[in-house]
Amino acid sequence: MIPMEFTKRYYGISEAASMFGLKTSTLRFWEKEFLDLQPKKAESGARKYSVKDMEKLSQIHHLVKERGFTLDGARQKLRSGTEEVVNYDDVVRRLHKVKSELDQFVQTIKTLP
Repeated sequence: MIPMEFTKRYYGISEAASMFGLKTSTLRFWEKEFLDLQPKKAESGARKYSVKDMEKLSQIHHLVKERGFTLDGARQKLRSGTEEVVNYDDVVRRLHKVKSELDQFVQTIKTLP
């Protein structure tokens, strides 16, 4: 399951693939197909996916695996920018974050005299 929020600074390829229910070979292939998905590589060659990379992976996953786009179609959709890619998991993630912040705000108000 894709987490509500990406909390780590970097994710390894195995961890990233596992989060999206994909094989590591799929992520490596997507790196070739989507030029703006270029994770950093450690000196050892291990991929390090940043939060930005993970968000891009989430968009690609949403378009290809959930909405059924071809890779070419997903690439065009991401490039066009005319219509924002709606990723419902991302919307839910953001709403949970807002709810959490509101809950904290309510608790703070309750402690005031």
